[in-house]
Amino acid sequence: MNTDARREHLSNILRPAAPPRELVDIYTEDQRQRLLDVVHRNGPWKLIIAQHFSSVDALIATLSGAMPAGITPTLDMFLTPTFRGYYASYSAPLYSEIADCFYNQRFLDYAKSYWKAQYAKPQMMLFNVNGPCANTDPGHLDTPSFRGVRYESAPTWLCSVMGKSGLFKDYLIKMAQVITWFSNDPQSGFTYWPEGPLNPPKRLMPPVYNRGVLVQNEMMLHRGEANGPRDQQYPDGLGFDTVFQGDPSDRNGWLLKTGDRVIARHSTDDLRFLVHWSAEVFEDYAELKKNMDRSADLTLDQVFETLIKDVRSKGIEITPPADPLADPLFIRTLNAAYDFGPPVQYPADAPLSPLRIGGARAA
Repeated sequence: MNTDARREHLSNILRPAAPPRELVDIYTEDQRQRLLDVVHRNGPWKLIIAQHFSSVDALIATLSGAMPAGITPTLDMFLTPTFRGYYASYSAPLYSEIADCFYNQRFLDYAKSYWKAQYAKPQMMLFNVNGPCANTDPGHLDTPSFRGVRYESAPTWLCSVMGKSGLFKDYLIKMAQVITWFSNDPQSGFTYWPEGPLNPPKRLMPPVYNRGVLVQNEMMLHRGEANGPRDQQYPDGLGFDTVFQGDPSDRNGWLLKTGDRVIARHSTDDLRFLVHWSAEVFEDYAELKKNMDRSADLTLDQVFETLIKDVRSKGIEITPPADPLADPLFIRTLNAAYDFGPPVQYPADAPLSPLRIGGARAA
């Protein structure tokens, strides 16, 4: 398979079960305030990048495209002040005051209709939050789950490579998300590639206040967009130990802290606040039972055997390491085998933010 045909093949794998559906008026004002109060009251919250990635190779495995020639990637290049926490995990709300948001019958009906399926159950609910923030994400996939290899128990990079490879479709757990933004920024929306990254993107146009999408984000390249004044998007003192928390003296105040130092202050109106609700969906009772009784699960040995065999069939040399879940060369080789390249284009009014190289932003 030549390079163009290979890229087209990989791009075609990354299409959601159905086109995203735009949603409006997703939460009531009371629900929005309760969701935000949980964030304000229960911090501090860590950076997304600090929570999910122990190496730059693991991060790049979830993204699209290779680094520019001559650039050695580091995690610092992708450091932006975006923070995350969880409202619900393992199908259980972690805060009783938002249980109605999680056990949401309207959302479950959305998920079933999206897949034309009989059954659905809420699985997870998280938030991302930031003040003014650049976005160096060229486009990524949310972490897919497979029977026996789930995002809760397997590294993010491995689940992402499994999804991009297209080799494990029969084990993919059907998921649907209701993703909602609360942002007053008139230029910050949501970019997504529903026909694959080699086709033009679509965009949820700003402002995205109590608006969002119903989607299968595990199999669709997408990215949030930068927001806020550019001179505030990289606060001085930002590091991997920076945290985000509510200002204890102000219900509408928010702090970014590195150690004991406050490096930025924001009001609620400055925030880009994302609420991500996710459900598992089952076409019929047989699929529900198969997922729950674990009678047809993958093992990690099967996964690595399948990937290695496929990579070698492409003429790529790969040696199974002692620790395949953490070996940098092994991760890099697998990611390269299923790298479809950068998206063909970005919206003109939502360009990619420059990477930080050597502590400064690249032109």
